[in-house]
Amino acid sequence: MGKAKTFAIVTLGCKLNYAESSTIARDYVKKGYVQTAPSSKADVYIINTCSVTEHADKKSRQAVRKVLRQNPHAYVVVTGCSAQLRSEELSCLEGVGAVLGTGFRDKAVAVAEDGLAGIVLLGPCHAEGTIFSAYSAGADNRDRTRAFLKVQDGCDYRCTYCTVPLARGGSRNVSIKEAVRQAEEIAAAGVKEIVLTGVNTGDYGKSTSETFPALLQALSGVSGIDRYRISSIEPNLLTEEIIQFVAKTRNFLPHFHMPLQSGSARILKKMGRRYGPDVFARKVQSIKDVTPHAFIGVDVIAGFPGETEEDFRQTYGLLKQVKPSFLHVFPFSLRPNTKAAEFPPSERIPDKEITKRVQQLGALSDTLYEDFVKANTGRKEEVLFEGKSAGGNMHGYTRNYIRIERPYDKSKINTIVEVTL
Repeated sequence: MGKAKTFAIVTLGCKLNYAESSTIARDYVKKGYVQTAPSSKADVYIINTCSVTEHADKKSRQAVRKVLRQNPHAYVVVTGCSAQLRSEELSCLEGVGAVLGTGFRDKAVAVAEDGLAGIVLLGPCHAEGTIFSAYSAGADNRDRTRAFLKVQDGCDYRCTYCTVPLARGGSRNVSIKEAVRQAEEIAAAGVKEIVLTGVNTGDYGKSTSETFPALLQALSGVSGIDRYRISSIEPNLLTEEIIQFVAKTRNFLPHFHMPLQSGSARILKKMGRRYGPDVFARKVQSIKDVTPHAFIGVDVIAGFPGETEEDFRQTYGLLKQVKPSFLHVFPFSLRPNTKAAEFPPSERIPDKEITKRVQQLGALSDTLYEDFVKANTGRKEEVLFEGKSAGGNMHGYTRNYIRIERPYDKSKINTIVEVTL
């Protein structure tokens, strides 16, 4: 028997991509391939790309060039959002064997098996409501205690700055039955925590006539999964029912991630968002009313076209007032084929000013997180220890997502331990 072929996956971008990469990896393993590290010399490389910013597109191209320097004779498959939106640029890179749009990730093994060069498969990424079902757990996910379970994909919103609907298509989802089946597979692999992921997670149910709360209820009964976290959910879709369910259900953790993007009603409208600052503030307060120690992460964009100093002050002031736990701050990135790209050039904010606003929000985030950690000092919390950290310690996260380090103890990895913060 000949030596087994090796493959490696480079994943860029969001949790969805990590779930999808893991599923692709399992498909390769089933075909007899052996997975190796992205830095190793492999026979096949899969580059799962991101296109959320110009920088992400650049990193995708750099990743292709890097793996080909490691093995110029490798077969390179490029997939993901950048592959869907920038197929011509990527297919022209010397050494690329196949470019697969987001609707053709399931072909990642077949094209490598055929070994044909110059393959470009694009098309509707949401044809007939289909969804590439995916989760991260299994042979490709060693030493992990947390899995990403993709329950939804695509988006029917048309925010003026966003290319995701162009890259991933309209909103659709797996059925509750399928999600439960996959959660049971994840539990069988020994994983104790699942992060529910999607492009617009709270929009779950459109393609199966089901509801997000019904999904949460069904998943809560899966034996072996001690923890669920809900990834990013829009303020207008975070209902009181969901907030109350998380507060009352032991294996759903007090961890929320809501995009704000701007605290200015004028800018939110210009962005095409479906809520105002007052709605966002009420949702944060609703969470704190029933789970005072919940972690609340917030996305915010600095430097959207037309954002005045007053608009920025409104954003800063709202965040300082409602006091979330952490901010994910993004400098505005102009993306081709979005409505924002058609705004007058005179509305664009100078890079220097965007950098300044990012820094101010970053400093605010540091303060908010320090205050959040201080408010938890002295509390007893449960930590799921994940693995080794730098310096020989082990690390894990509390239910409300505070990172904890303790001296390494192998017997405690993938176990839940009560600690005093």
